[in-house]
Amino acid sequence: MARSGLGWSAKDLAAAAGIGYATVARFESGDNVAAESIDAMRAALVEAGAHFSHKTGRVGVTVPE
Repeated sequence: MARSGLGWSAKDLAAAAGIGYATVARFESGDNVAAESIDAMRAALVEAGAHFSHKTGRVGVTVPE
């Protein structure tokens, strides 16, 4: 959601996070990826302005307009 909201492609996220495109693709398809890769993706998205919220088993995301 955050990647799409920012208008980023999967390749954009991979570059910003310093990980491979295949890792982003695996993550988005529901496959297992290393926790470090998830942390790197989240950090890149937050740096770009995404804000994640957690409420009772739900995760939400907002991005700047």
